[in-house]
Amino acid sequence: MTQKIAVIGGGIVGSTAAFYLSKNQQDILLYDDSLGQATKAAAGIISPWLSQRRNKEWYHLAKSGAAFYQQLMTDLNLPDHTSIYQQTGTILYKKNQTLLDKLTHLAQTRVIEAPTIGEITQLSPDTIKELIPPIDSEQPALFISGGAKVDGQLLIKALQDSLQTIIRDRVTQIDYLNTGQWRIRTAYSENLVDKIILSVGAWLPELLTPLGYEVDIRPQKGQLIELQLSDDTTNWPVVMPVGEIDLIPFQNGRLVVGATHENDQGYDLTPDPNLLKHLQNSGAKWMPQTATLPIEKIRVGTRAYTSDFLPFFGEVTTLPNILVASGLGSSGLTTGPVIGKCLADWILENDTAFESYRYRPNDYIKKS
Repeated sequence: MTQKIAVIGGGIVGSTAAFYLSKNQQDILLYDDSLGQATKAAAGIISPWLSQRRNKEWYHLAKSGAAFYQQLMTDLNLPDHTSIYQQTGTILYKKNQTLLDKLTHLAQTRVIEAPTIGEITQLSPDTIKELIPPIDSEQPALFISGGAKVDGQLLIKALQDSLQTIIRDRVTQIDYLNTGQWRIRTAYSENLVDKIILSVGAWLPELLTPLGYEVDIRPQKGQLIELQLSDDTTNWPVVMPVGEIDLIPFQNGRLVVGATHENDQGYDLTPDPNLLKHLQNSGAKWMPQTATLPIEKIRVGTRAYTSDFLPFFGEVTTLPNILVASGLGSSGLTTGPVIGKCLADWILENDTAFESYRYRPNDYIKKS
């Protein structure tokens, strides 16, 4: 049966859900004004297997998200589109050899249940320089071949290209009518739909607070910079040094450095020159040639976090015919696609591997 479904929020979760619902002959309205969208500002690493987070349910979600990318690229007919998603491996540094050995043991333990990790090897400094010539470090590191890089902005475009109706206006209000439908209003339009997916990230309180709900979500600002190298960076692995930054090489010499994690900036999207310079200086500790390069592009977005730093997605029992997702934090590019696919499957009444999450939103969204 064809249903009219509004997906509010065109980030990675919403765009994936809309893509799969559209493929299954549903009538989709995607609302995507893109303001502050974390995905479009993101260039990310798909390499969750060595996370030190102890929550086993989150790890199951993250490793499932990493494995799902192969299916997603196939469903998009983009299996060889390396500018969007490419498995070139991940190089991970630790402070000392003891910690590196501990990380290696963790990888060897987890590869049994997560073969997507691929090959696991400790690399010497000389071998690392053969893979990435500008790297200037005398430390060994761990290499896992299954690690990947993804350009969030390009992925969103690929997901949305097949959709018939994308409304680029900001949703200002949603109302449940006694007809059993939802009314969605923007400054310029009004539509009635049978079901809604709310995937607006950190802006979820804006739509649910007027309905009498408190939402456990806070924003976190993230900034990235993009530099242009003269090297052929296409097949370089991603580098995860000790510290907050990552080095993510894409095709044609593009190098993304980031990201910041700013908890006190609210929804501000203004680039901070001091923090951008700090990102460049941090990257230059590992690739000195980048110290004086001009910053070619700046990406700024807003992540959504819960008070316990865990994501939620599924149903709110007192809001009929609505599914929500938020709180993905900095793992959005890893977990977002599989969450979006799960939301689509729930609407289509398909089985999923994430039934334990289905009513989790009720822990974070409560009547005032």
